Amino acid sequence: MKQSKWLVLAAALGMMAATGGYLVEVHRHMRLGAPGVKVGPSLLYDELGHLAARQGVLLPEAVPGFKSQNLPVTQVELSSLPKDTTFGRKFYSNGRLNVQTSVVLMGSDRTSIHQPQYCLDAQGWHIEKTDRVLLHMDHPTPYQVPALKLTASREDKNKFNESIQWKGIYVYWFVSADRLTSDQGTRLWSIAKTMLEKGELERWAYISYFATCLPGQEEATFEQLERFIQASAPEFQTVAGQSFAGRLPIATR
Repeated sequence: MKQSKWLVLAAALGMMAATGGYLVEVHRHMRLGAPGVKVGPSLLYDELGHLAARQGVLLPEAVPGFKSQNLPVTQVELSSLPKDTTFGRKFYSNGRLNVQTSVVLMGSDRTSIHQPQYCLDAQGWHIEKTDRVLLHMDHPTPYQVPALKLTASREDKNKFNESIQWKGIYVYWFVSADRLTSDQGTRLWSIAKTMLEKGELERWAYISYFATCLPGQEEATFEQLERFIQASAPEFQTVAGQSFAGRLPIATR
């Protein structure tokens, strides 16, 4: 009985080793897929003002009614994420709504994209609620983007050392050359499936929008943020869904 258990274990380990070796071999010969966002010459800096990259995701300089400015890529991101990760980052404001827009585009290493919740936690935000939403887009044709909306809170001090509470609305989704999804598991499954079937590594991008407001203004802020996404996302996102009356290009087939 004991010998049979060892045989089963040895067989299982052998299968795991063979599978791992096969995947390594596939990874070695695979080609990198096209991104679902526009990439081109763009000077990006870290928070100390040092040049971090000469190429980036081409976020729009102008969104109607908003002024924009570049935001830095942090040294933590530059040191911890794969070297071929591509970034896009800007801050937009119209005096009423302030939006941080960020894109992280993977290269040949899928670990460029991580769970967005980690970033909020690291910045002191407490996630109170997670909702699945469909963002209504008008351009280039009417379609919907499946996204996740995180509602978070954080307590700060004002200049009088008084406590003040902020709410944060964080909206994100993922895109490849021809797919949209808001689910990490679906994205990873699609990568594995395409790699095995086509020998191609899908190049996914993680797109996020973040706006803050005072308590009680969450719904109004999200409505404004959705309108901002409608105006800005089609300027750099190259994949678009079919008409919302039809089937969406989600990551599953």
